[in-house]
Amino acid sequence: MSEIFKGSFTQQEAIPEDGIEAAIAVMRHGRLHRYNTAPGEVAETALLEQEFAAQVGAKYCLAVASGGYAMATALRAVGVKPGDKVLTNTFTLAPVPGAIAAVGAVPVFVGVTDQLVIDLDDLAAKADQADVLLLSHMRGHLADMDALMAICDAAGVTVIEDCAHTMGASWNGVASGTQGKIGCYSCQTYKHVNSGEGGLFVTNDAEVAARAIILSGSYMLYERHAAGPRKEAFETIRYETPNISGRMDNLRAAILRPQLRKLDAQRTRWNARYYEIEKGLRDTPGLTVIDRPAQEVIVGSSIQFLLKDWAEDAVREVLKRCAARGVELKWFGGAEPVGFTSRYDSWRYVDAPRMPASDAILAGIVDMRVPLTFSLEDCALIARIIRAEVSAVYQSQE
Repeated sequence: MSEIFKGSFTQQEAIPEDGIEAAIAVMRHGRLHRYNTAPGEVAETALLEQEFAAQVGAKYCLAVASGGYAMATALRAVGVKPGDKVLTNTFTLAPVPGAIAAVGAVPVFVGVTDQLVIDLDDLAAKADQADVLLLSHMRGHLADMDALMAICDAAGVTVIEDCAHTMGASWNGVASGTQGKIGCYSCQTYKHVNSGEGGLFVTNDAEVAARAIILSGSYMLYERHAAGPRKEAFETIRYETPNISGRMDNLRAAILRPQLRKLDAQRTRWNARYYEIEKGLRDTPGLTVIDRPAQEVIVGSSIQFLLKDWAEDAVREVLKRCAARGVELKWFGGAEPVGFTSRYDSWRYVDAPRMPASDAILAGIVDMRVPLTFSLEDCALIARIIRAEVSAVYQSQE
C-alpha cells in the first residue's frame, strides 16, 4: 500500500510561552501603540528594534507593519521617484514588484540561474538601466553577494535586500540584509518569526534611517527610537518627508522578541529537516537538487527542486500524484498565478519583455514549505513520496 503523509503544510508552531506572556502583559496595560508609553517605559517595539539591530550587526532598525511596507519604504528612503526604473529578480513573489509599483516606479527584471539566484551576467548587462536593485533572496537562495556587490558598486547601483526568506541566513559570515544599503525582513506567519504580519528594516545609513522613521509615521517622536540615528539626522528630513503610516505595534513586538532570541536554534532545526528531504531526493531520475554553496548559511524553511525540460502535463501529473498522497507542492511554471506562486509575466502592470532563458528555469521550479511542525521522520516520508511519484512519471515519459 502507498504511504500517505497526513501532516499540514501550513501549520506553524505555537508562539513560545514567553511570547504569549509578554503579549498578555501588553494587552493588560493597554498601551499597544508604540508611542503610548508610561513614564520611564521603553516600548516593546523600541526594544525589538534594538535587539534585532544587534543581532544582525546593523546600526539602525525600524519595525513596521509588513515586509512589503519595509521594501516600499526602503525605495522611498533612497529617493526612488515615480517613473524611475528599479532592477529586480525575475524569480520572486508579488510583494517585490508590488513594492516597486507602490512608489510609481517600473520594475526591470533580471534573469534567474539554475541555482535559483539572480543571474549576475544579466545584472551586469542591465546595471546601467537603473540606480537601484531590489534584490530578492527568493526562497532563501543567496547569490554570490561579494560578486553582486562588486557589480553594483562599480555601476553606482544601490542595493536593497528583500530578506523575507533569509532572516538568520548569511553569506561568507555576513548576515543577510547587511551587505546592501538596506535590509528588509518579513515577520508574516510563513516566515522565520511569526507575528501574523510585520516587518523589519535595517541600515547603517543615518539619513536613510531618519527618512524611514518619518515615513513610518513617527509624528516627530523620532527620539523614542532607541535604534534610530541621533536627532541631528532629522533636522531637515522631518519637514520634507511625508508620513505614510506603517508602524509595528507593541503587541506584535512582544510576540517577536522571544522568537528572535531563539532564531539560531530554529535555524538548526529547519536545516535538519531541509537536509533530510534533500538526502531523500538526491539521485531521483529526472529531478535536479539545488546544491547550496559552501559560503551560504541557509535557513531551510522551504525546499526547491527542478524538473528540467519536463513537459507541462508531466509536471502537473507529479503535483497531482503527490497531492493525492498528502504532499503539497507548488510550481512556478504555470501560466496563471496560483496562491503564493507567480512570476514576472503574471504582473501585467509591467510591460516586461520575454526572457526565454529564465522562462526555461521557471518552468521547472517545484517548491515546498518545510514547517517546524514536521518531524525528521515526516521529512523522510515526504521525500520518499516525491521520489516515487517523480520516478514513476519520468519513467512513463521514456
